Amino acid sequence: MIGKLNHVAIVVPDLPAATALYRDTLGAAVSQPVDLPPHGVTVVFVTLPNTKIELLHPFGEKSPIAGFLEKNPSGGIHHICYEVDDILAARDRMKEQGARVLGDGEPKIGAHDKPVLFLHPKDFCGTLVELEQA
Repeated sequence: MIGKLNHVAIVVPDLPAATALYRDTLGAAVSQPVDLPPHGVTVVFVTLPNTKIELLHPFGEKSPIAGFLEKNPSGGIHHICYEVDDILAARDRMKEQGARVLGDGEPKIGAHDKPVLFLHPKDFCGTLVELEQA
């Protein structure tokens, strides 16, 4: 059911420093920062030949990743994102298999302007999983 690995998301305490690290030290192509107020994050995408790294930084006072940074002040891997052909069919299959879909269970538009859902980390070996419609 899952397709390609779309990205690995890393929460960072200092977005300009993390961007410079990937761009200047590792020589990767990086995007400009994009604020996503509905998601409470600012993102920078690092493009690799086979996937992307999504650098996440809190945006606004009610950012859902602020708590992550409080527990992990140096940052760290937040979630992995897999592509699926049909987000609604994937959601329904996950529910049938007993996996918990976070939020209200309805897809939201993600950073790539495509529908996304998140799955509870306790159902996936302690890893927050994002599904994105390809």
